[in-house]
Amino acid sequence: MNSFLVPVDGSSAALRALREAVRLATRIPGSTLHLVHVHEPPRLPEGIAAHVPGAEVDALLRRDAEAVLDRAEGEVQDSGVRYTRAVLSGPVAQTIAAHAERIGCDALVMGRHGITGEGDLPAGSVALKVLRASALPVILVR
Repeated sequence: MNSFLVPVDGSSAALRALREAVRLATRIPGSTLHLVHVHEPPRLPEGIAAHVPGAEVDALLRRDAEAVLDRAEGEVQDSGVRYTRAVLSGPVAQTIAAHAERIGCDALVMGRHGITGEGDLPAGSVALKVLRASALPVILVR
């Protein structure tokens, strides 16, 4: 087991999960972390969509995603762990699970809760959906 997908969304939970993934990867020679940020395709009401070009919305979403990945990359760069990064668009949980399987990951490491915050539940909605969607082991980090 040496290839781990780490979804990042800019939340403190994702940052904790990334740090745990780095710690894990440094203990397993030859490990690679695959940092990924997934955003839902925007669904703009017709009245707005007519005035805001889709390419402009896509560019803003990509810019924000790249900023999240830049911060995540900063956590990995000095560790000596190999990593890749990707911005994806689609239903978040399904896209995360499918991407991990497509690129041959052994497991996923992610925060229990994302950018929407900690709740009373043991895991957030995206984490629960990834658990259901993925055939791979999923490590949820507090």
